[in-house]
Amino acid sequence: MTDDTTTADDADASTRPRTTADVARRLEAILLVVDEPQSLVALATAVSAPVPAVRQAIEGLVADYDGLSGGPRRGFELREVGGGWRLYVRDEHDDLVSEFVNSQAPSRLSQAALETLAVIAYKQPVTRGQVASIRAVNVDSVVRTLLSRGLIEERFADPETGAIHYGTTDALLVHLGINSLDELPHISPLLDDGAQGFDAEVIR
Repeated sequence: MTDDTTTADDADASTRPRTTADVARRLEAILLVVDEPQSLVALATAVSAPVPAVRQAIEGLVADYDGLSGGPRRGFELREVGGGWRLYVRDEHDDLVSEFVNSQAPSRLSQAALETLAVIAYKQPVTRGQVASIRAVNVDSVVRTLLSRGLIEERFADPETGAIHYGTTDALLVHLGINSLDELPHISPLLDDGAQGFDAEVIR
């Protein structure tokens, strides 16, 4: 008589990637949807694979995208930034992508996008997490929208956490009809309680 009982370990093993190619395919699926660079440990956890296997798969993907594996060089690259990995458009295609995205975007911003843009304008450079703390809502999709419109840009990644800091672009100044952010109105009179700007303690 056979035992049909499946243990938790057996179930886990059945879902683990078995080859480097399996790991690479899983990594691509994750990397396509992340907004922040992901460490090897975080990626290994996400794809249920050992860190060495993930490192090997990452190296293979980098070589593949760079055209070093016999195929064409892709218009995007897998880049290590701030101790983590993320897919980026290659620098030579930045203008092309920006022009395309801006031409496809609707002209009006939602209230959520306007509020998020205001926080970034007044607090820059600022991370998504800090903006989310100030607005008390998730701002991932809104930040993506503002990036796609060319109204904000990635300034730098925190060397310790890998968190991306965002700031506004010259395109925002053009849309607002001002020459610099110094011309923005003071925030205090716009707050209901007259507080001096956004609470600095919120983002520490």
